[in-house]
Amino acid sequence: MSFLHLFWFQWRVKAVFTSEDRMRRDITSGRWKSYASISQQLHVTRCVTLSPKSYHLKFEDCQHSKEVGFESSDPNFSVRPDGSVYAEQEVANLSEPIQFMVTARGGHDPHIWETTVKLALVGHQPSVPVSQVNIYTLLSFTLHSSANGLRRQKRDWVIPPINVPENSRGPFPQMLVRIRSDQDLEKGIRYSITGAGADQPPIDVYNIDPVHGKMFVTRPLDREERASYHLRAHAVDMNGNKVESPIDLYIYVIDMNDNRPEFQNQVYNGSVAEGSKPGTLVMQVTANDSDDDTTANGMVRYRILSQTPHMPIPNMFTINSETGDIFTMAAGLDREKVSQYIIIVQATDMEGNLNFGLSNTATALISVTDINDNPPELTARTFSGEVPENSVNVVVANLTVIDRDQPHSPNWAAQYRIASGDPQGHFLIRTNPVNNDGMVTVVKPVDYEQNRAFMLTVIVSNKAPLASGIQSSLQSSAGVTISVQDVNESPVFPTNPKSIRFEEGVPAGTTLTVFAAQDPDLFIQQTVRYSKLSDPANWLRINRTNGQITTMAVLDRESMYVRNNIYEATFLAADNGSPPASGTGTLQIHLIDVNDNAPVMMPKEAQLCERANPRSKVNITASDADADPHVGPFVFELPSYPPSVRRNWTVSRISGDYAQLRLRIPYLDAEVYDVPIIVSDSGNPPLSNRSIIKVKVCPCDDNGDCTTTGAVAAAGLGTGAIIAILICIIILLILVLVFVMWMKRREKERQAKPLLIDPEDDVRDNILKYDEEGGGEEDQDYDLSQLQQPESVEHIISKPVGVRRVDERPIIAESQYPVRPSLPHPGDIGDFINDGLRAADNDPTAPPYDSLLVFDYEGSGSTAGSVSSLNSCSSGDQDYDYLNDWGPRFKKLADLYGGGDDD
Repeated sequence: MSFLHLFWFQWRVKAVFTSEDRMRRDITSGRWKSYASISQQLHVTRCVTLSPKSYHLKFEDCQHSKEVGFESSDPNFSVRPDGSVYAEQEVANLSEPIQFMVTARGGHDPHIWETTVKLALVGHQPSVPVSQVNIYTLLSFTLHSSANGLRRQKRDWVIPPINVPENSRGPFPQMLVRIRSDQDLEKGIRYSITGAGADQPPIDVYNIDPVHGKMFVTRPLDREERASYHLRAHAVDMNGNKVESPIDLYIYVIDMNDNRPEFQNQVYNGSVAEGSKPGTLVMQVTANDSDDDTTANGMVRYRILSQTPHMPIPNMFTINSETGDIFTMAAGLDREKVSQYIIIVQATDMEGNLNFGLSNTATALISVTDINDNPPELTARTFSGEVPENSVNVVVANLTVIDRDQPHSPNWAAQYRIASGDPQGHFLIRTNPVNNDGMVTVVKPVDYEQNRAFMLTVIVSNKAPLASGIQSSLQSSAGVTISVQDVNESPVFPTNPKSIRFEEGVPAGTTLTVFAAQDPDLFIQQTVRYSKLSDPANWLRINRTNGQITTMAVLDRESMYVRNNIYEATFLAADNGSPPASGTGTLQIHLIDVNDNAPVMMPKEAQLCERANPRSKVNITASDADADPHVGPFVFELPSYPPSVRRNWTVSRISGDYAQLRLRIPYLDAEVYDVPIIVSDSGNPPLSNRSIIKVKVCPCDDNGDCTTTGAVAAAGLGTGAIIAILICIIILLILVLVFVMWMKRREKERQAKPLLIDPEDDVRDNILKYDEEGGGEEDQDYDLSQLQQPESVEHIISKPVGVRRVDERPIIAESQYPVRPSLPHPGDIGDFINDGLRAADNDPTAPPYDSLLVFDYEGSGSTAGSVSSLNSCSSGDQDYDYLNDWGPRFKKLADLYGGGDDD
């Protein structure tokens, strides 16, 4: 039985040359195992000349064989039996990697093991990468003794991961590993690989020699596209039968430093407050490297290349090389001097190694934000202004201020406060939002007679408090002098409005009061004159010089011009200043009520049943225009005259303001009665009024309500009036009916008129006058008078008898046509039309005139042919008898062509 054995070995040689050409050797040897990876590298750090010195390599195999021989395919290098690698001669150029094959052979084992050694400079980027791995899988078997003799023990395939550097320049295809089965000596074996990179996308990155089992990479790899591959190797015989179980191949792409760090943004924006202490975090910049971040290829380091401007020092900021955090490094940030810094940041991979790493740059814009480190300062120690007295909302002075903080920010915006000099609050300082000036404004009128000037102390500050450690400036306060200008003020009524009390009804000419005004201008002697401005009822008069008010009419509290017992009038007081000034005052007269209005009874109409019953009654009351106590309670009583009033009616009191009117007798005829009632108020002395109430007495139903007939009778309509109304209604209906019948008959007549005459028989001739034409083509000289209309009757008479023009009317008596009656009967219309047609047919004066016609001479010849040459298009005899049916006007043609008899 055949067994599959897989043996690997690994060695790694790392040589570092010093300036004294001494070499330190770090040799790591691998043991013979059933699984191992073969990775060999020789790194030369400085010297490009490799001296013939040895590098000792120790090996141990699984069988503990001590006789292992090595052979090198490059004569410049050799491997001793003890594992020492020697350079047989100096190697002057290592710009390209040196590769040679090493073969290992056991003393009593017929099988061999092979590997490849490559030499490259450390830190140099050769065309073939520094880390190059070639793996050969060698298959062997071991004979073991047993009771039945020799047998072979089969082992599973176990292959360590294969490391392949990216961006290799070849040559391609480049062999990676060799796979062999211990049965390839007995039968033909075919090898194949499957998986992503072989027969799956990406396809054909790897292939295998089906006969020899050598697997190759066909093109350069890119770790950033794919970092690893997982393939499976298969071994089958010529018939496709599986010979060995599939083996897993793991291929890892080793990273090369082929990607620069990339910043997430080309421009970063950050800010830091002015006056910040060293070590204050400003912002962070970040760069990403697509290379392996577990190696130096992807480890990015940051540094600041430049700072603009270099104020106050060139290195105001520093950066954390690993995180990209930018910090302040020194004190002295001042926005008023430098408001923005431009920082160029560089990111370098290879842990910041500028010799081997790749770099990229970005810009960081650092804005220095403002703090309130500059107090506002007034531009002067004193300011002045003027204000006319009694003015309001007028700017009297403008205070200018300087603040070096950021404009239009709370650190810059000024606030003004009046510290002293205005105890009554006449002034207010508003801030101009555009230029930050302080506008001193009058908010309460000032009086020249009381204060001729104001001395204000003003303090200015910012909306935001000052930063810590900043003191207010001495120039943050100033004095403001405001001078008051005297103007001519209006006269003022001391009491406005002025109220007085008087009883209504005072007679005209009564003096009510003196309504005088005072002139506030104490330092100017002026005269005040009075006039009436508003007097709705025209009851009052005012003395022009002293303001005394008297009545012109009787004052009436019940007037429509009085509201809530108060009458108001407005008066004007004007001085003689320059310019004149005037003031108004209102006089309110509270009118005291007197009993001057008699009460009026309500309602004016009522309704009662003709028979007395408890429900047949009328509630009455009264109204009085006076006020209390000149109103109710009211007294209601019936007058003694006429006697029938008290005989038929009675009044009983219900309350102070209400009474009831009833029938005194059991029955009263249905009619409308005027019942007089005397109403008296409670004034002193009382006033009475005789009022009339119209009471409609009517028959009532069981509910005490007037019936319809009774209501009509009570309204005063007798039987005769009702009959007259009914007759009028009947007559009106008859007239409407007659009018409708007449309209229908007229409509029928209008529709019957067009049917009396057949439209086909309505033949009407129109005389058409055409323009006159000249003679023929050869006629150039002829008398045109023959073609013109006759100008007079004499011209027609002078012509021979029987010779006239077609358009000349015969001079004979005209036929008499029938006269249509003004209102013909519809049945006579047809006869009227027939008579008219008959008269027109027999009228020789009607056009066309039937006579011998003479035409004017038009020349001796014409280029046109004679019309006599025209023949009828019809063939044979034609029957013209139908002309007899066309009426009298076609009778002549019917006689000529139809063969009829002449009339």
